[in-house]
Amino acid sequence: MSNAQPNLIQNYLCDLQNRICASLEQQEPNAKFVIDNWTSAHTLQGSTRIMRAGKYIEHAAVNFSIVQGNKLPPSASLRYPQLVDAAFTALGVSLIIHPQNPYVPTTHMNVRFFISEPEGFDPIWWFGGGYDLTPYYPFEEDCQHWHQVAHDACIAFGPDVYPRYKQWCDDYFSLPHRNEKRGIGGLFFDDLNLWDFATCAAFMQSVGNSFLPAYIPILQRRKDLPFSQRQRDFQLYRRGRYVEFNLLYDRGTLFGLQSKGRTESILASLPPQVAWRYNWQPEDNSPEQRLYDFLQPREWLNCQVQRQNDLLEPA
Repeated sequence: MSNAQPNLIQNYLCDLQNRICASLEQQEPNAKFVIDNWTSAHTLQGSTRIMRAGKYIEHAAVNFSIVQGNKLPPSASLRYPQLVDAAFTALGVSLIIHPQNPYVPTTHMNVRFFISEPEGFDPIWWFGGGYDLTPYYPFEEDCQHWHQVAHDACIAFGPDVYPRYKQWCDDYFSLPHRNEKRGIGGLFFDDLNLWDFATCAAFMQSVGNSFLPAYIPILQRRKDLPFSQRQRDFQLYRRGRYVEFNLLYDRGTLFGLQSKGRTESILASLPPQVAWRYNWQPEDNSPEQRLYDFLQPREWLNCQVQRQNDLLEPA
């Protein structure tokens, strides 16, 4: 596996960050990304791009970073104890979009590359990443579209790839302490090196390139729907689940903090407003209760889709 080419991956990731930011700015009339390019003692470079207080996007972070070190962080060395004292380089793009409108889902995407050079051995590398969707008032047609795009990004690499990485996503984005799923899933993969470097890189790029076609149509369909304070309150409450997952379980957050990455960039994924309510329960047969019924994993590509405009609550 010594044919890895990190420079090619870096070029792709920087281009992906540029394309995603440009596309989001086209959707948002009232806000632009603020670019914060930075360096630190523990990282080669990074670019944190933040959009705040837009008409449609309350907060978005699209981050590129390169982290280097001489000792693998515990979050990774638990899986790779043979690399615990090896030098490593990790680079990736990670994003979060927290929309204003509760009918627009929150979304997360990450694609990354890791390479380690243990003394006396060939370099060891792998890819990881994926994306997931976190609706508050879900629309089946949106969820089916999301999974169809994810499926199409995988199909050239084998018929078993989408089902495998969909299942991994369903399992990974869970909150065991709540016995809940965070959202309706998508794709998640890690430690990917089962193909040659070029094929693994092409798969990572296919996932990264499919994010905008997966999310932008959903944003466009839902961003102008009227909503009330009730829907806003529920959105803020459910954002709490996102925070809990990120701080308790997310591999990227743990790796970034343990590798002494830039804290401001790592935690830029957290929402600007969030609420917790003690022992709150949704009313029976309410739109809020429907979300909890909705978050059970299903085969989205084969389900019957109900057009749901008639299910919208009056604002």
